Amino acid sequence: MTLQSPTPFPQPSAAPAQTAFDRSELAAILSLYGRMVAAAEWRDYAMSFLRDVAVFSVFRRAAETPLYRIEKRPALRARQGQYAVIGMDGQILKRGQDLAQVLRVLERKLIRPVE
Repeated sequence: MTLQSPTPFPQPSAAPAQTAFDRSELAAILSLYGRMVAAAEWRDYAMSFLRDVAVFSVFRRAAETPLYRIEKRPALRARQGQYAVIGMDGQILKRGQDLAQVLRVLERKLIRPVE
């Protein structure tokens, strides 16, 4: 009878393989997206999940560059805030720790004067 040493379990890495939005974050983003689609402001979206950033991009038309990018960067959690809304030109419109607070910069687009 031969004894073999047990196979060790792989150690979990400190950083996840990719960054993603959790269910509550995605619900808040898609709620805003649905309201903007109903207001005929936005028409398409794309999501990218990379190692250090998760991006939700919003388009007016599918063949254009994104109007806005909603980014989650967990590495900036302790500094500027992990959530950011970035405009078409790359300018950071709002950054913070609370996603709902950051998304309010886009909700202002829904307010229109009544004629």
